[in-house]
Amino acid sequence: MAHGSHDHGPHAAGHSHGHGPGHVHGSTDKRRVLIAACLTGGFMVAEALGGLLTGSLALLADAGHMLADSIALGLAWYAFHLAGRPATGRLTYGFARVKTLVAYTNGIAIFAIALWIVYEAWGRLMHPAPVLGGPMLVVAVAGLMVNIAAFFVLHGGDRESLNMRGAILHVLGDLLGSAAAIAAALVILATGWTPIDPILSVLVSLLILSTAWSLMRESAHVLLEGVPASLDRDLIAKDLEATVKGVREVHHMHVWSLDGTSNMATLHACLNDGVDPHAAVSAIKKRLAAEHGIDHATVEPEFGLCADSHDEHGHHHDLDHAHDAPRDRRLYH
Repeated sequence: MAHGSHDHGPHAAGHSHGHGPGHVHGSTDKRRVLIAACLTGGFMVAEALGGLLTGSLALLADAGHMLADSIALGLAWYAFHLAGRPATGRLTYGFARVKTLVAYTNGIAIFAIALWIVYEAWGRLMHPAPVLGGPMLVVAVAGLMVNIAAFFVLHGGDRESLNMRGAILHVLGDLLGSAAAIAAALVILATGWTPIDPILSVLVSLLILSTAWSLMRESAHVLLEGVPASLDRDLIAKDLEATVKGVREVHHMHVWSLDGTSNMATLHACLNDGVDPHAAVSAIKKRLAAEHGIDHATVEPEFGLCADSHDEHGHHHDLDHAHDAPRDRRLYH
């Protein structure tokens, strides 16, 4: 029953894919994203043509959003598609993390589009161009209807999924873009003041940049295998020591998330003499699953000296190994 502390073979992926909230939402989220991709991609062409014909940067900016978003939604759909594939000998965790990678890429794409819009808007402010307010209003209202439909399709999905949140963020940016284009068209029709067009396109970009940054930060944390925000590694280690009979110390503990929803852990459990290692490991795994939402754990039981005490691989002992310190200091890793 004693697993190596860093041995996460195919069994790890198989276990984690069968549980957790993401599994329930997977197929319906995949369908929702595909519908939104078709709606967004279909109208993007019409809005781009409308922007060129009317001379509206707000429409072109929204069309640019929709172009990137239709691609991003397509990638999000493909990520859900890949996530359903079984693990392989080379990808022992399967493809679940592709969703997080796509979410991170989506955040970068939003940043790039927003910066492009700001650049274009500055040029328009310096050299104002004529804008046809009437046709612009018609196209913007139609775009708003399409974006509202796409938003409601996605809104019923799994809000815990970083991939779904990335998809919703893209459509929300489009929705704001259409609303800004409508406001700009109304101002132009009422007053003829065309600078409102690039000004509102910049405001929309700034609104979605903060949300894009949040998405990128969370996705990067998952990709860097950081401890999930809802968990505290040191408190979990102390909880195991306090509640699992026969566990004297927990160290070398690593906690991370596979895809933002499925949590995993590895740890060394130093046991008291005479304790049944099989029973101790089983109790630790049950405690982690029931109390801390950790779907899969690899536990290495130990008696006496830790097998990694004399590491010859150049690891930083003060960060990753507790055994350079006296036993009673109880560092948790």
